[in-house]
Amino acid sequence: MSEHHKTPTTLQEWLALADTLEIEGRAFINGAYVDALSGSTRATYSPADGRELAQVASCGPEDAEVAVKVARETFESGVWSHMPPMARKKILVRFAELIEENRVEIALLESLDAGKPISDTMSVDVPGAATTIRWSGEAIDKIYDEVAPTGPAELGLVTRMPLGVVAAIVPWNFPLSTTAWKLGPALASGNSVILKPASSTPLTAIKLAGLARKAGLPDGVLNVLPGPGSSLGKALGLHMDIDCLTFTGSTEVGKTLTEYSGQSNLKRTFLELGGKSPNIVFADADLDKAAEAAALAIFYNQGETCTAGSRLLVEKSIAGEFIEKVKRASERFAPGHPQDPATVMGALIDKGQFDTVEHYVAKGIEEGAQLVCGGAAAEAVEGGHYYQPTVFRGVDGSMTIAREEIFGPVLAVIEFETEAEALAIANDSIYGLAAGIWTQNLGRAHRLARDIRAGSVWVNNYFGGDITVPFGGFKQSGNGRDKSLHALDKYCELKSTWIDLS
Repeated sequence: MSEHHKTPTTLQEWLALADTLEIEGRAFINGAYVDALSGSTRATYSPADGRELAQVASCGPEDAEVAVKVARETFESGVWSHMPPMARKKILVRFAELIEENRVEIALLESLDAGKPISDTMSVDVPGAATTIRWSGEAIDKIYDEVAPTGPAELGLVTRMPLGVVAAIVPWNFPLSTTAWKLGPALASGNSVILKPASSTPLTAIKLAGLARKAGLPDGVLNVLPGPGSSLGKALGLHMDIDCLTFTGSTEVGKTLTEYSGQSNLKRTFLELGGKSPNIVFADADLDKAAEAAALAIFYNQGETCTAGSRLLVEKSIAGEFIEKVKRASERFAPGHPQDPATVMGALIDKGQFDTVEHYVAKGIEEGAQLVCGGAAAEAVEGGHYYQPTVFRGVDGSMTIAREEIFGPVLAVIEFETEAEALAIANDSIYGLAAGIWTQNLGRAHRLARDIRAGSVWVNNYFGGDITVPFGGFKQSGNGRDKSLHALDKYCELKSTWIDLS
């Protein structure tokens, strides 16, 4: 599809463009698109209306064997791993440029496959992916190795070495963004990568593989295997010749992958997992700004966000007033067709996720929480699964909706009276991914930002940050970090070389 056409501006124009898309559904191994060895395929469906988008290769352990062999041989050849950092940089920067040049098609594929609003994929997901790839590439020739402070008779060198073969397993809620977070630092560091996209959202990963090759990435450096986690993901997790596994997804699957590491070769396993993030609003906050952000924090991306501000902690003295403001702010998140540029909240990924949301809403009502708004399916597009923005108040920390990750547009409001109580509630979770704090009190902001056990803390904003700061969690939200220079550390070994000069 040519990228020289005018960017669509209406639902009809986006749908017309979707009808002309030639969607690639094959795996990508050793620089070429190929069918699964078994010949089996799996349909991927549009969350918007349930229609089939494409038949996608369904790879299994036998495909993993081929891809790992290719990735290992490519790594050992040095064609990428020994390429000067400046040369790797040029290829990754070109890769980023190609993502931008193909932004309309990539944004449409992401919206079709994941049910995300096209306005978000155009303005957030695609530009963010290009930025991540470019930034990682541009960083790699500016990172120096070290000379140890030795005496005159010795020379101590500390050098970074690429790990080898990296398997990256990415989720369905932010397929493109998380793919870029893995590919950027892993490729920049000189590794070979096997990328397994989520079964329900493989299309942008498959598209990126061809663009990477076009940018000059040598064959075999990036391989993309779509397929089920139960067989393909397990094969990658247990493979004895994969050096690192990086995963974004559920805590349950993350624990299983950690077990696979122990059962195999102790491959490094970096995990970005679930969250039940507290968003804390004090009486002295800018309440209008905080309410708008509180709605965004839970309803953005249909609530299918690991960092979603799903626990709203509100100081008791303002609770009634503030909840009303949040209720009003939620109205702009009425679900609509994902390919409509006016849509702010799209479709849940599938019926399974819709049923999960319904289950938790019923559980909230059963356990005594008060439904402020929502609580039911939304009639948006026939054949899709849409849910109303839902707010509960009267929630306490023992309720299921306050403890378990719902991954949908469901907000649990918990009231508090003191800073100490807010901190205790915030930390009363198995998770520690993110948190928001709303206050004009500088001392309080710093105290809470320090004491909340979370990998990201946002003060007087939510979802803040860019590629320059690391992203990841405490506790059962995982380990390791995506983004920033710290991500590069995860894909390198440190080697100490001690030379006797006497």
